[in-house]
Amino acid sequence: MQTIQIDLLTALPELIVLGMAMLILLTGLFTKNSMVIYVLAQTTLFAAAFFTVSTHTPAVGYAFTGMFVDDTLSDVLKLMIYLGTAMMFVYTRHYMQLRGMFRGEYYALVLFAVLGMMIMVSGQSMLTIYMGLELLSLCLYSLVALDRDNAKSSEAAMKYFVLGALASGMMLYGMSMIYGMTGSLNISEISSTLQGALTDVHGPKNPVLILGLVFIVAGLAFKFGAVPFQMWVPDVYQGAPTAITMLIGSVPKFAAFAIAIRLLAQGLQPLTGEWQNMLLIMAVLSIAIGNVTAIAQSNLKRMLAYSTISHIGFLLFGLMSGNLNGYASGLFYITAYVLMTLAGFGMILLLSRKGFEAETLDDLKGLNQRSKLAAFMMLITMFSMAGVPPTIGFWAKFTVLQAAWQAGFGWAVVFAVLMAVIGAFYYLRIVKLMYFDAPKDHVAIDAPIDMQLVLSLNALALLGLGLLPQTLMSICGAAIVRSLQ
Repeated sequence: MQTIQIDLLTALPELIVLGMAMLILLTGLFTKNSMVIYVLAQTTLFAAAFFTVSTHTPAVGYAFTGMFVDDTLSDVLKLMIYLGTAMMFVYTRHYMQLRGMFRGEYYALVLFAVLGMMIMVSGQSMLTIYMGLELLSLCLYSLVALDRDNAKSSEAAMKYFVLGALASGMMLYGMSMIYGMTGSLNISEISSTLQGALTDVHGPKNPVLILGLVFIVAGLAFKFGAVPFQMWVPDVYQGAPTAITMLIGSVPKFAAFAIAIRLLAQGLQPLTGEWQNMLLIMAVLSIAIGNVTAIAQSNLKRMLAYSTISHIGFLLFGLMSGNLNGYASGLFYITAYVLMTLAGFGMILLLSRKGFEAETLDDLKGLNQRSKLAAFMMLITMFSMAGVPPTIGFWAKFTVLQAAWQAGFGWAVVFAVLMAVIGAFYYLRIVKLMYFDAPKDHVAIDAPIDMQLVLSLNALALLGLGLLPQTLMSICGAAIVRSLQ
């Protein structure tokens, strides 16, 4: 009985999100007042955050016979997931109301997706990680197709579903190979088995192990959106409703980072040399293709999609360093990236109105004449994405490149810096459109006060955390050290 109580207490935040998601789904059947559902969803995230903090201990705890882990890394990532999702709810409420999608199933699906992310973050078994991954993926497929009368959304959902199912199958096949060679699904036991094996045909260099590793890395690359598994990103970003695009492009990246740490840095750490080379190739190609292709885009959502691909390339520089400093830099980078993505898509939602989607670059022309505050927020966001000091984007790029340099990837770092300079063009082009071009229209920006307030704080956070990055860096470093040492 005591073991069951410990298990339930460890997974209490997950149980809260699960129960409230089902409650919201049922509430949506009996009430037409969508604000009640919105308040319930935000309350769910607050309650989950409260119990995540209140049950936190510096020690690493395990539950469900070692399949579920509660450590500092999981708690930090969960808190970031709650914060990012809460901000997304604020940004998307008005947008979803105007388009008739402000319904209970929207909030229920998002909360089930959050539950999937939480399970991925705390997964200590390949089975647990895969369960969380599938729960997240199925929710995202449904959300992309939420606007059922929109042909673009339906097409994007089909593409996402087919390619996502293929990637999930590849990852599952890789996990089965690792299980077959080590006899365990538990990440700690896999690492111990590989550490104790001799480096011969029966040890870590076994071809079956390497093939399993290849399939796992391929599945991870798809979830990140890294080259050469990026083909879904531009089409899904453009076809999905902007509110759903914001979700896909932001918070799930925390969960993808978590399973990369769990599987590669913990479970498959003895194979570091092999997966480092794979990540290096994907990082270089992602930065190159993402930045160069983004220059040719006229659709703002497609441009941000290719921008995401290039950002994932920089994130991989931190992961491929293969040391605690690199992992901490990667966590710092993914946090900065999510904040930038929320601000970027928040601006698109701010400028959109009923019957109009602010999706093209031309829609940003003369924004400074329409709203100086909105233009300034977008300027900070674009500067941060470009890595211009003193924004957080500069420190994010600097830390991951420094970690890669120290790990011996000097030529790749030089290449990444050159591509970052090239990539700055399409970010600065938006600044030019906002401040130096004549506006297409003079329609006043109509958005709720809470959305404008949170969006302003979000943009200012990009600047404030850039001026004082030490606190966030320390949190990221402590989360990695306490969980991996």
